Amino acid sequence: MVLEYIIIVVYSMALLLIFMYALAQLNLLFNYLKAKKIIDTSEKFDFSNSEEIPFVTIQLPVYNELYVMERLLINIAKLEYPIDKLEIQVLDDSTDESIETTAKHIKIIQEKGIDIQHIRRDNRQGFKAGALKEGLKTAKGNIIAIFDADFLPKKDWLLQTVPYFKDNEIGVVQTRWGHINRDYSTLTKIQAFALDAHFTLEQVGRNSKGHFINFNGTAGLWRKECIYDAGNWEGDTLTEDLDLSYRAQLKNWKFKYLEHVETPAELPIIISAARSQQFRWNKGGAENFQKMMKRVITSKNVSFKTKIHSLLHLLNSSMFTCIFLVAVLSIPMLYIKNEYEHLKVYFYVMSFFVISSLIFFICYWHMYKNTYGAGFKNFIIYIGAFFTFFSIAMGFSLHNTVAVLEGHFGKKSEFVRTPKFNIQTLKDGWKKNKYIKTKPSVHVILEGLLAIYFIFGMYSAFIVGDQGGDFGLFPFHFMLFIGFSYVFFKSVFSKA
Repeated sequence: MVLEYIIIVVYSMALLLIFMYALAQLNLLFNYLKAKKIIDTSEKFDFSNSEEIPFVTIQLPVYNELYVMERLLINIAKLEYPIDKLEIQVLDDSTDESIETTAKHIKIIQEKGIDIQHIRRDNRQGFKAGALKEGLKTAKGNIIAIFDADFLPKKDWLLQTVPYFKDNEIGVVQTRWGHINRDYSTLTKIQAFALDAHFTLEQVGRNSKGHFINFNGTAGLWRKECIYDAGNWEGDTLTEDLDLSYRAQLKNWKFKYLEHVETPAELPIIISAARSQQFRWNKGGAENFQKMMKRVITSKNVSFKTKIHSLLHLLNSSMFTCIFLVAVLSIPMLYIKNEYEHLKVYFYVMSFFVISSLIFFICYWHMYKNTYGAGFKNFIIYIGAFFTFFSIAMGFSLHNTVAVLEGHFGKKSEFVRTPKFNIQTLKDGWKKNKYIKTKPSVHVILEGLLAIYFIFGMYSAFIVGDQGGDFGLFPFHFMLFIGFSYVFFKSVFSKA
């Protein structure tokens, strides 16, 4: 009976944490809907007055980006901005033949009169954070714009973003990510689904009420003074962007999020690339919770509500651990529920999962119709998209739980880049990409076993109890079976 009580307590605590996170998301939805009604009256630089136009440095941190460097450099060179107040730094830590091809493209751009430098290091110390920090030493700009190799800002991007730095308290301007290959596959669709929620509901919901948000590592700008005041880039976590964002906001710098400025980018098209990206993001989130938790709690400049939202923000990735626990323990709970009649009162806690799922469903619908529009037809399509996303997200829960636990327990690992492909349609080939990780993770075997485990969960619905079964958790176990099966088969066979 002791084991049963332990399972009930752990299961209930995990459900309660998920419910608290869902309530925070609901609060962000209310903030988002209110913010949409407010007219932005931010002061801006008057670019008709050349004296008001600040010098901008664009930093392009790259590492072995053979397939997208030409596309990146051609696109960046088209950005509209006074040429005498703009420089481009290609912070190239590459170790392959892309070094030579990048140098050739840079030379072509230099011949057009654009100030662009090819900056190389002898090592990758600090990884991306180290490269950005190195470039900052010689950056001429007071404003630093940062783009990863797979981002393609529109020509007027700088003209839409830089003017907001007229307010001297603004340290960061962040824009919304777009997705050039959103409809490539089921994998890209669910990634876009999750990112769209972050870049609408979460970023606007937090920023509109003065809660902490994060620079997303790319498609945004920093005030150089803010970077230095916050302590500069540090490479002790895998999400250096989240780290510096919190340090800056704890120093009272303001962040400006621009939902209306979209910056298109390429989503990972193969599951090994998506796994490595997810691992880095989720582990980095846990690392930053450990690094920032005490600073946030003890800060005298941060309101109680902002502290709560900040802690939940930093624990965002840790929700996968709760989801994984709920998933694995749900089958023992099914048997306990039908074995011990006197414990049935405790099983009302299961309603937390239903309520939490309903909250997420409502929140994501507002995000979805913001992208695709409302209407009955789109709502029906959304229902399918939501359950597909929810199932596959749960299928990633083991993988992401390992990342989170490594982050919380301080296990160090190197910054694993996400390979880029320059692929937009199914007709484009990707299998010869030299950066693809061909060996599946050992976790894939466990994901396959978990798919079988949840088949057993569905079977159990028919045999438990003496009242003809218990089908309350059947849909949940079916979604888990779909999710883990998808992740397993894609990882082992197609890798796309």
